[in-house]
Amino acid sequence: MRFKLGLTGSIGMGKSTTAKMFADLGCVVWDADAAVHRLYDEKGSAIDPIGALYPSAIIDNKVSREQLKKIIAKDPQALAKIEAIVHPLVQTDREGFVNSNPDKIGVFDIPLLFETRGDKSMNATACVSVTPEIQRKRVLERGTMNPQTLDQILSRQMPNDTKCARSTYVIVTDNLEHAHAQVAAVVQDIERQLADA
Repeated sequence: MRFKLGLTGSIGMGKSTTAKMFADLGCVVWDADAAVHRLYDEKGSAIDPIGALYPSAIIDNKVSREQLKKIIAKDPQALAKIEAIVHPLVQTDREGFVNSNPDKIGVFDIPLLFETRGDKSMNATACVSVTPEIQRKRVLERGTMNPQTLDQILSRQMPNDTKCARSTYVIVTDNLEHAHAQVAAVVQDIERQLADA
């Protein structure tokens, strides 16, 4: 892979939309959440090890996220045990992606990029960002979450200001046109670095 860009940002910041913009400009995108879905789906490599530890988590030959939530709510140690299984499998998935795209710019969509120290294996990082007011409005308008749940999620994540300060690039997603112009500028900058190398 010619270049690895870690893409991060908190809930409601527009990360998925931004990742698609990178893809539209010829980058290849690896999505950490999608990788976990593949591992949990039928024939996924997380089924057997999670099933061995928590048989009730397997429903219809898949790992049930709902069951995992219940297990984690009951057992404070469960999350660490599940992560110890899932993280190495996600890493293997990511390495396969890198090896199969030798001549591409790769964008790695990783929500907890800094929290998991994933930034250490990247050539550069980009954080998507909007004001807290826009973020809150976007998330609550989806109708899938109440304000208390949103606050809980945000309290477990690195503050947005810290993520932005640690990132090579900050992409403000206040509107699509502005976001697209910034994504194009990031890709141009990376291409320039690769040409100069």
